[in-house]
Amino acid sequence: MTDSLYPSDDSVISARGGWAKPSSTPPSNPPIYQTTAFDLDGLDQLAEVVSGEQHGYIYTRDGNPNQSAFAEDVARLEHAEEGVVGASGMGVISALVMSHCKTGDHILAARVLYGRTVQLLQQMQKSFGVEVTFFDANDPASLSTLVRPDTKLCLLEGISNPLMEVADLPKIIEAAGSVPVVVDNTFATPILQKPMKMGAAAVVHSASKYLNGHGDVMMGVIVGNKYIIRRTRQFLALFGANGNPLESWLASRGLRTLPLRMKHVSETAISLAEWLDSHPKVDRVYYPGLPTHPSHKIAQQLLPNGFGGMLAFDLVAGKTGVNPFMKSLHETIPFSPTLADARTTLSYPTGTSHKFMSAEERAEYGIKDGLVRLSVGLEDAASLQTELESTFNQL
Repeated sequence: MTDSLYPSDDSVISARGGWAKPSSTPPSNPPIYQTTAFDLDGLDQLAEVVSGEQHGYIYTRDGNPNQSAFAEDVARLEHAEEGVVGASGMGVISALVMSHCKTGDHILAARVLYGRTVQLLQQMQKSFGVEVTFFDANDPASLSTLVRPDTKLCLLEGISNPLMEVADLPKIIEAAGSVPVVVDNTFATPILQKPMKMGAAAVVHSASKYLNGHGDVMMGVIVGNKYIIRRTRQFLALFGANGNPLESWLASRGLRTLPLRMKHVSETAISLAEWLDSHPKVDRVYYPGLPTHPSHKIAQQLLPNGFGGMLAFDLVAGKTGVNPFMKSLHETIPFSPTLADARTTLSYPTGTSHKFMSAEERAEYGIKDGLVRLSVGLEDAASLQTELESTFNQL
């Protein structure tokens, strides 16, 4: 080859490099579109992409193929019309609330929610004058009396964090009437429950959890009807709370094994819950698969494919037993303030997810200071039971 085949300017070669030749053999896995922007051939194409006449992308904050692929897959799983990803679960919930509510509007929210969601709603009341009424999701009939003409949203969790209460979604959605019901389906995932098929307007997930399933992504996703998703998408872009290409790609990778993982963790969790329920060092177990759980009957109806991989239990030793319990398990079942990793982890709601609530609020909701939450991973049940028993023997 002669030098005439190459540009003579080193700066041109360097600045414009990195492109592979088109290939007749497509990759076996989707590529990562790790780019800030997309090139356009002129103003005509810009106008067509902006109007939707031509499928394309302009700027990754507004959209990216990896973001779209993941959101569309989750939407299909949830039987929703559209979806959009955000920087975190809280990112999409914040965009949802702020895109649908203004000063003077009203929100209904279940009294037992992820602590940061409660904190967000309290901040909306304090700083923006959005009124929030918290209702008991275990009493769907009472909800209809709380709906007002200015009620814009009804928010709740399909399986609550951390007490694993299962909401009677069909009755709640019926009681809410024309108010859009938005369900956080993080714990159940669309493999175990599909709120959209029950009449929900939208579903949110912390995609960092089961949808990804490997503990290496920080991202959220919301799917639902076109009206809700398009308004939420606008706010995500406006606030710069969009997801990014790499994490969208990682979440898509994790999504491929979601049905297998949910089957395994559900089987392991029920085995551990039954064992813990009779353990002398455990005061109470919170798992909807147990007949002793207050949500068991509704869980049997709404979760026919399994009760999930999350459970919690109160230690007989109370708060004084939590730290020794955590420390003893550190090298096997670590204390990690998240959930749904491939490995089994422990968390302490009073000190992590619900630390922003007052002690009185936690007591009112039934969250005791000796409560430990267990996120069951992909290990076998016998190994986990052995590790837990060893630690109980040391308490």
